[in-house]
Amino acid sequence: MHEGHEQMFRQRFFVSTLLSVPVLLYSETLQEWLGFSVPTFPGSEWINPVFAVIVFAYGGVPFLRMAVPELKDRSPGMMTLISMAITVAFVYSLASVFFPTESAFFWELVTLIDIMLLGHWIEMRSVRRASSAVDELAKLMPDTAERLTDDGDTEEVPVSELSEGDRVLVRPGASVPADGVVEEGDSDVNESMVTGESKPVSKEPGNEVIGGTINGDGSLRIRVGATGEKTTLAGIMRLVEEAQQSKSQTQVLADRAAAWLFYVAVAAAGVTAIAWTIAVSFDATVIERVVTVLVIACPHALGLAIPLVVAINTSLAARNGMLVRDRIAMEEARKLDAIIFDKTGTLTEGEHGVVDIAAVDSVSEDEALALAAAVESDSEHMIARALREAAEERDLTVPSAADFEAIKGRGVRASVDGNEVYVGGPNLLTQLDSEIPERLQRFADEAGQNAQTVVYLVREGELVAAFAMADVVREESYRVVDALHDLGVEVAMLTGDSQDVANAVADQLGIDTVFAEVLPGDKDEKVQELQNQGKLVGMVGDGVNDAPALTRADVGVAIGSGTDVAVQSADVILVQNNPMDVVRLVKLSKASYRKMQENIVWAAGYNVFAIPLAAGVLAPIGILLSPAVGALLMSLSTVIVAFNAQLLRRVDLSLPEFRGVTPHTDAQTAD
Repeated sequence: MHEGHEQMFRQRFFVSTLLSVPVLLYSETLQEWLGFSVPTFPGSEWINPVFAVIVFAYGGVPFLRMAVPELKDRSPGMMTLISMAITVAFVYSLASVFFPTESAFFWELVTLIDIMLLGHWIEMRSVRRASSAVDELAKLMPDTAERLTDDGDTEEVPVSELSEGDRVLVRPGASVPADGVVEEGDSDVNESMVTGESKPVSKEPGNEVIGGTINGDGSLRIRVGATGEKTTLAGIMRLVEEAQQSKSQTQVLADRAAAWLFYVAVAAAGVTAIAWTIAVSFDATVIERVVTVLVIACPHALGLAIPLVVAINTSLAARNGMLVRDRIAMEEARKLDAIIFDKTGTLTEGEHGVVDIAAVDSVSEDEALALAAAVESDSEHMIARALREAAEERDLTVPSAADFEAIKGRGVRASVDGNEVYVGGPNLLTQLDSEIPERLQRFADEAGQNAQTVVYLVREGELVAAFAMADVVREESYRVVDALHDLGVEVAMLTGDSQDVANAVADQLGIDTVFAEVLPGDKDEKVQELQNQGKLVGMVGDGVNDAPALTRADVGVAIGSGTDVAVQSADVILVQNNPMDVVRLVKLSKASYRKMQENIVWAAGYNVFAIPLAAGVLAPIGILLSPAVGALLMSLSTVIVAFNAQLLRRVDLSLPEFRGVTPHTDAQTAD
């Protein structure tokens, strides 16, 4: 719609401006002011009225048409004001041709229409550019895909013909045609257009890919998991459209102010007409004052002030991996007093990792870890995965194990290089009646104080090593707590873990409030507990188990991997699984609201000064505005508001900008 209006206003502006040239050249007023003359000929006296009528019919009538819906809805606004101004000028000027008057408004009429067309062209161009987020997202999806046939060949088909379960080939540099899972190949995929994260993401068999992302240097064979409206990109597009169509509290206020301004303008025009008629009697001067008041009072800038900021804010958020479902929530984010984070999977990785190792003198840490990984090679338990991953990170050679056996409730046993090796917790030591060396006992006691789980390694009946296990805290979590504190926001954590475990994580991160041992169904009560203290509360969770709390919170933020875009309980969805985006959200909310305030102050404040000036309060000292100058000032205010809104694009949402944020280069851990 905006693109069509933009082209319409652009074309009519250039044609109307060209047709206005003869009117300006043959205007006696301008000739007298500028000291020039043009040749006259029989019939030249009709140049002004004829060309002015054409300009009014071609460039002015569209404003009259757009005023009709406003009048039908009984909600007069900017189009009604513009229509009143140009109609009054047109009727008076046309009457001057047939009835004796001191002057006509032909040159003021055409320049007024030209400037109005220019202002609307610039406005539509700004709105169209700001609202192009959905179009840009749509362009990410390729038109065709290379589908793999049963005999291994490829066939080029439209993306619309792909079905779930199809296998497609994605060549280096090509766009992924649909959501799916990598079955063959290794490559780095650029997901910045969806997640906002510029660093390419490594993909290998088993990893999920998002339709519309760009493949790197390797080839990938992908099993299609979702197509059409079910894809992540389609979900993002729906959310962006919903956000751009929704209204914030500030926008509702601006709309109300624009409606009232119409009545103020009409009243001011009436008072102006009466006052000037009393002062100088009814003549062209009175009409000129009335037209100028109606033109300069047009709430054009006020009507553009908020929608343009909203459109830019939404597209900027989408490009940074933040999908806004509720405009009011986005606006409220700037005022949050406290933000509650769900611990597991949000502040932590949600998976156990080896955080420390202790071994007896006869065994090195690497040797002990390799033995443990060998025993756990056939287990899918999270502790087993943590031991294997720790061995991989150290690039250790893991020996082969045989005769694997799981000991229920205690651990596992296997034969490694002819030795009987056990891995398990304290219950395993009780069963084996193993004596704990003093060094390992001190290690276990310290780990317990840090709420860490201890796993032991027993070889040939001798306890030789102990491993401290913990849920790994995200590196970003340290930064997000620091950054939110720097922004004056209290940070709380909510978890179903024990109080000791929760306190250990909170102490590491510097979290202000801890809610531990909370059942999923009771999480929303903890949100309400902070709200009852008079705080505006945000809740950050995975959007599934935390749905009641997300709904209860003043601002609910679902954090996920990009597949959570359909979460209905959240106000904002973070595509990338990164809690640091919450800081970006707060900062963008503050910056957007500041732009809204600046635009409201300019648009409304401009009218406070401009309307009395247009009415002629400074006439006694020789200052009078013509309708054309009034139109120029009105259009200038619109351009200023549009330009100021565009400055929102320059807001730096990069994380290092936040004062007090200290990056932690080494990953820290806690349970």
